[in-house]
Amino acid sequence: MIKGGVAILDFGSQYTQLIARRVRELGVYCEMLPGNCEWSEVTKLAPGAIILAGSPYSVYGDDSPMPPAEVFSTSLPVLGICYGMQLIAYRTGGRVEGGHHREYGPAFLNTLESNLFADIESGQQAWMSHGDRVTEVPEGYTVTASTDLLPVAAMENIELKRYGVQFHPEVNHTVFGLDILENFLFNISSLEANWDMKFFSTRAIEYIREELGENGKVILGLSGGVDSSVVAALLHRAVPDRFVPIFVDNGLLRAGEREEVQKTFGEHFGMDLITVDGEDRFLSELAGVSDPEKKRKIIGRVFIELFEEAANSIPGVTHLAQGTLYPDVIESVSFKGPSATIKSHHNVGGLPERMNLRLLEPLRELFKDEVRELGRELGLSNWMVSRHPFPGPGLAVRILGPITLEDRNLLQRVDRVFIDYLREENLYDEIWQAFSVLLPIRTVGVMGDERTYDRVVALRAVTSTDGMTADWYKMDPAHMAAVSSRIVNRVNGVSRIVYDISSKPPGTIEWE
Repeated sequence: MIKGGVAILDFGSQYTQLIARRVRELGVYCEMLPGNCEWSEVTKLAPGAIILAGSPYSVYGDDSPMPPAEVFSTSLPVLGICYGMQLIAYRTGGRVEGGHHREYGPAFLNTLESNLFADIESGQQAWMSHGDRVTEVPEGYTVTASTDLLPVAAMENIELKRYGVQFHPEVNHTVFGLDILENFLFNISSLEANWDMKFFSTRAIEYIREELGENGKVILGLSGGVDSSVVAALLHRAVPDRFVPIFVDNGLLRAGEREEVQKTFGEHFGMDLITVDGEDRFLSELAGVSDPEKKRKIIGRVFIELFEEAANSIPGVTHLAQGTLYPDVIESVSFKGPSATIKSHHNVGGLPERMNLRLLEPLRELFKDEVRELGRELGLSNWMVSRHPFPGPGLAVRILGPITLEDRNLLQRVDRVFIDYLREENLYDEIWQAFSVLLPIRTVGVMGDERTYDRVVALRAVTSTDGMTADWYKMDPAHMAAVSSRIVNRVNGVSRIVYDISSKPPGTIEWE
């Protein structure tokens, strides 16, 4: 835990996580807490400043989330954003009303002299998303910005170090947004920009060694994905003689995945890698199973059984490492509570208790982009840390219907052609996730002078920040045509290609 960072209180806004990302991009550590948490939870972080985030609620509503009362009497600098500004006004003698002209989208800000707007030119675009507004500022506050429709777009009390903005500085559409955050963090709150992955890696290594003590030994389920690969590199750096990665090949990986994992971690890093060949076991257990949730549960169960068998052969194990990230932590402690389970995930849930091991989660403070940066800091190749996400159940949830070895081989070949094309055409890094889906249908086609009746493959490519929402990637039709032709010409058994143009929501990124 970093002392002297920022505590961000979450009241359910869609932008709260983005505030945290922006603060960290500026080199300042921060954590999100439920907006209605106890003050002791805030002080436990020993923050140097507090940010009150937005919310879909109205501050005067009966069910409105309220922060601990100490927020309004603390000597710490406080920045209220949207609902956060309305909270400051409402709870300290100002007035907040609904029923006025709402603002959603761009607005041009007229600014006055202010600590928060230092060196920011008036008349620039800000992003609004509000129905309520502050109509009367509390005693001791001054109005520091307005728009043509909004008399109070920002306010401040310099003596109390309390600031409020009705717009959202964290979104890119507010063109001076980072300047606002910089002024608050550095000029007003006097925080230090000491958060980067070099700093984190040093601190994480100390944490791992302290957690393991002199005699602890840790194992990890290494999948070859970004998160587990970075955990492996970090553990190897911290305790190379007391760390054993276990790679379970479930037979549902991307083409060449097993060889790549063994080459990178076994040969390049020299880790004591244990590889479990589980292909026959997984495919046998999955034979004839079509239901996606049943597939996931079977894969999860068999993985745990094989992982446990391998782990039991290693003497002196005390800890199990996992690649839990900060968005997972946020989801579990969010003001809105944990989301409903849309689908079960393939992980090692239950293993620590079952095997009497302590859980080690060295990445639980990091966002995905920070994990990638940490991987580079630890010596992982850019090719590995920039890889697209890959589901735990692997190709099992990309083969719709029962899984056969023939279909697995077919989809591996198709996916390799697709991904290779994206890399060759420099499209891969523009896309958050891309993959192929084998559909359980055949269609009539013509190749040469012969009639065919072969399989249909769907290509999926999406853009996203964290996978919670996603939009389909607007691939140029020329690329669509080229990759379709390449797949059909190089992979026997496929005669038709379709492109998925669904966003999330309403769809999910994966098909199953």
